[in-house]
Amino acid sequence: MRSILILLLPVLFLSCQDQDNKSPSSTIVPTSDSLINNYTSFTLTSDLSHLSENQKKMIPLLIETATIMDDLFWIQAYGDKNELLSKIEDSNLIKYTKINYGPWDRLNGNTPFIENIGPKPAGANLYPKDITKEDLENAGEDYTGLYSMVRRDEKGTLEAIPYSEFFGDQLTIATSKLQQAANLAEDPGFKKYLQLRAKALLSDDYLASDMAWMDMKENDIDFVVGPIETYEDQLLGAKAAFEAYVLIKDKTWSKRLSKYAKLLPQLQKGLPVSEEYKKEVPGTDSDLNAYDAIYYAGDCNAGSKTIAINLPNDEKVQLEKGTRRLQLKNAMQAKFDKILVPISKELIIPEQREHITFDAFFGNTMFHEVAHGLGIKNTINGKGTVREALKEQAGALEEGKADILGLYMITKMAEIGEFPEEQLMDNYVTFLASIFRSSRFGASSAHGRANMLRFNYFEEKGAFSYDESTGHYSVDFEAMQEAMKSLSELILTIQGNGDYEKITQLMEEKGQMGTSLQKALDRVNAQGIPVDVVFEQGVKILGL
Repeated sequence: MRSILILLLPVLFLSCQDQDNKSPSSTIVPTSDSLINNYTSFTLTSDLSHLSENQKKMIPLLIETATIMDDLFWIQAYGDKNELLSKIEDSNLIKYTKINYGPWDRLNGNTPFIENIGPKPAGANLYPKDITKEDLENAGEDYTGLYSMVRRDEKGTLEAIPYSEFFGDQLTIATSKLQQAANLAEDPGFKKYLQLRAKALLSDDYLASDMAWMDMKENDIDFVVGPIETYEDQLLGAKAAFEAYVLIKDKTWSKRLSKYAKLLPQLQKGLPVSEEYKKEVPGTDSDLNAYDAIYYAGDCNAGSKTIAINLPNDEKVQLEKGTRRLQLKNAMQAKFDKILVPISKELIIPEQREHITFDAFFGNTMFHEVAHGLGIKNTINGKGTVREALKEQAGALEEGKADILGLYMITKMAEIGEFPEEQLMDNYVTFLASIFRSSRFGASSAHGRANMLRFNYFEEKGAFSYDESTGHYSVDFEAMQEAMKSLSELILTIQGNGDYEKITQLMEEKGQMGTSLQKALDRVNAQGIPVDVVFEQGVKILGL
């Protein structure tokens, strides 16, 4: 049996997500070498020997489609990629610019790392770069559509241009690639999804293809593609950014996950919040599966490498069918081995290090994604969806909700005998260590602000203690449970009330990195522990 490594694009390093930093334009990173040294290499591999010939022929078509999504995201995040890169002489800065899809460091609050570059616009390149939230609110038109670029015409009047028009030429090519892949698809559900997704790219109507994606159950290959997440838009939190993943299902691990989605209605009823905030019934058509990732492109590649996916985001689909949770096992293993374990040896008390396990890391990540399906999608007081009511704060609070409810779910399942109670401490200690890992991405992204909120809240409630003499942290099991319940109630209440003022105040108070956390991260950095992994983009094919 021989191994063939196919590298389909130059290796890209990886950074973190997102965005509205206002640092001075003169800020420069220490050296370009120090930037690159934040990353460590890991080759993504997957056993494709079980795939049919047609399935193997599909993969290059899917990756070609993904590279188009990458180009489109460059435009959304910055603008003209080639013009920017042509002005940079330092090879490491060129690499780092590619990592960040622009000249702003996503690991450092979007501080510019190129001379004479100003702060990153809050709306990236999705809107005119000088636009303000007030300008849009006073324009007399609705510019919050997920699938449009906002521009000024020759008279200076704002206009929303649909993605299908703005990116028409590129999306036409992508559609052709998807149709070719659909012709090779042997699984009926996957074929239908690819056909509908191809149409969606040219119509800006993704509902039918999202529904079809939810119905796929037996396909060995998966392809997440299109404008999906809204993290890049820090102005209104309204515009979806282009991205793509090419994935191979891990059937062995998927079997371990199959039962949990069915517990969602029961877990929803037990949430630690008043009844009016949990009246919605989550769909039970959700499923959990494990995958090997073999390609990332666009938004998901511009930031901390995603290790799990929970989609679709459309509330209509979520309420009718639930969501699909895709656990990217090889990406998780990379971060666990190369980052989380070394951080734990530096910061966690020796007596609790035995509780740092990959199964707990995998489980915490999985239940974070499951928890997105819990709680409430529509406010209880007529303010519309939670996403609409909380505006640019919605993403951070939703990530915070998923973090804390994921841990809550594990605890509740242990109570009802669906999870080994003796492993709870593994999940709690690994959860704390994971905060240190993910906090190194900064506080400018939705995930970053959620990290800060959770750490600061837990610290205030005594969920963990710190020994100044040793520099080690330890989990207080009972205090963490109490903090977990009270933070869950707080977040769910804010979401249900659509309380924009409350979440804005909370993020101002607890959404920033405090002194104690910064000191801990400084120690980690001093040890040379990488911040993230670089994935060698490609496919390692075994058994051909």
